[in-house]
Parts: sequence; structure tokens; C-alpha cells
Amino acid sequence: MSKKTRKKSSNTTGKRVATKVARAASASTGKSATKTRTAVAKKAAAKKTTKKTTKATAAGVRSKASHKAASKPLKGEPAATVTSSSAVTLADGAAAPGFNLPRDGGDSVSLKDFAGKKLVLFFYPRADTPGCTREAIDFTRLKSEFVAAGTEVVGISADTVKAQESFRNKHQLSVPLVSDPAHQMLEAYGAWGEKSMYGRTFMGIIRTTVLVDSGGKIARIWRHVKVDGHAEAVLEAARAL
Repeated sequence: MSKKTRKKSSNTTGKRVATKVARAASASTGKSATKTRTAVAKKAAAKKTTKKTTKATAAGVRSKASHKAASKPLKGEPAATVTSSSAVTLADGAAAPGFNLPRDGGDSVSLKDFAGKKLVLFFYPRADTPGCTREAIDFTRLKSEFVAAGTEVVGISADTVKAQESFRNKHQLSVPLVSDPAHQMLEAYGAWGEKSMYGRTFMGIIRTTVLVDSGGKIARIWRHVKVDGHAEAVLEAARAL
């Protein structure tokens, strides 16, 4: 074989090898690019899924929070509407109805115990409820001033003696708390009547205060009492007698 033939053959073989190597490299590069594109696509899909999940979770949390906020109970003590009472049986100037009922501490209280003194009787719906607590605390706070005005103060409700004692101890009340579960005194003083709340009619205690003068006569009656400032107003009326 001549030198030219061998050189030509060598060149041809080298070109073939180079072509194969280039093709192999190209194929490898193509596969690598394909793998890279696939990986990028998977990451993008994963991000979208994560975002959707996060949004759904956040929406669920907001929904739960909204539900909880809406279901919070209303604060305060709802007021009942009085539809009728026995108030017509008691008027200013009438003789105060007699009574003898148990009180906190195990003793009893009678109208005769206050002969020759002025007397405040405040009737409240239920021991240890918000309005009744504020009222009892106000009368306790002003007790010394009532005494200076020659006036005694007594609270009355239909609660048991045990409930009255718990009420007294919890709030450190110093005024006598009378128990009238049979409603005898409540009815005699017009503090028991028909009430309405949420469309339901029932019998209950009407928040009432009665001021009795030193001669045992009704000096003044407060019906449907609003607690704020009430004890102070009663004190002024007692001082004026």
C-alpha cells in the first residue's frame, strides 16, 4: 500500500472515530438536558402543589377562626320584660306588710325587729348574678351611711339560705340576706310577677326597692330598678325622711 493510500485510510478512520465520539457526546448532552428539563418541571409542579396546599390550609384556618369568633357567647345578663305584677296591692303611705323569714347565718328577720327605725328592703332576682351582685355590694358599701341616717338595709330573694350565705361570703356582704322561697314576702311587696324573655313567659322576681319610715309606713317604692346609682338614690331618700 502506498503512503498516500495509508494516509487517506488513516484520515478516514480518524474522521469516523471523531464522528462517533461527537454523536455520543451529543446524545449524552441531549439526555442530560432532558433530565434537567424533567427535574425543573417536577420542581415547578411541586411548588404549585405546595402553594395550593398552603392556601387551602390558610383558608381552613380562617374559616375555623371565623366560626369560633361568631360562636362566642354574649356577655352580660339579659333583662327580662315585666308583663304584670302585684304592685297594685302596695302603695306609698300603706302599712308595710309584716314578715318573719330566715336569713343568712341561721337567724330570722322580722319587721318588728326594726320598730322605730327606717328600713330599706331591696328585692333582687337571684344571688350572685351580675346585676344583683353589684346592687348588694353598693348597699354594703354605703351601710355605715345608712346607719348614720337611722336606716337599716335588708336584701331579699327566693334563694335558699345556703345560697345566700355563699353569696355573702364570696362578696363579703354585710347586709342581712333574707330567704323567701315560698314568695310570701315577695308577693306582699309587689316584687313577684309575670315576666317575658326570648318569647317565653314566666313568673319571677321584679327588681324592687321599698323604703319604710320609722312608723312602719311605706315611704317610697322603686319598681324595675336600674342598678347603677340606685343605692345612692335610696340613701338620699332615707336622709330626707
